Amino acid sequence: MTWTVAPEPPESPAAVALWRAYYTEVSDRYYLLHEGRRTDPAELEREIAAVTWDELRPPKGTLLVARYAGEAAGCAGVRLLDAETAELKRVFVDEARRGTGGGAVLVRAAEDAARAYGATRMILDTRHDLTEARALYTHLGYEETPPHNDEPYAEHWFTKALH
Repeated sequence: MTWTVAPEPPESPAAVALWRAYYTEVSDRYYLLHEGRRTDPAELEREIAAVTWDELRPPKGTLLVARYAGEAAGCAGVRLLDAETAELKRVFVDEARRGTGGGAVLVRAAEDAARAYGATRMILDTRHDLTEARALYTHLGYEETPPHNDEPYAEHWFTKALH
């Protein structure tokens, strides 16, 4: 089985389903760790509905959807912050497809998209409890840096030069 990655409009059915799965997982993980509960369903729906996708639309960004054996199984976003800097956003691989290389395929495709926008470096932030994500980024050559934003849930910041 192989992975394929292509840009998709954020409102496509695959993108919407992946965003819901992503947000549900990261929200539930946070609340289970810090409050011993899952995300309140009303909060989940409110947060999913509140997302604007403008940052992940050309010409300033891209949403990539990854398919495994033809089925949507992951996503990643790229947002151009300035002429040289792109930000990696919302990297997600469906739990059933983890361990098959999809995360690396997605991040590399996002790096290619950032280069196509003219970016020479990629930055990202993540939480401490998302250990799999931090391991992936380190494996792919990202280096931990001091904070580059004040996002309320960001606990680790990374950068990588895009040669």
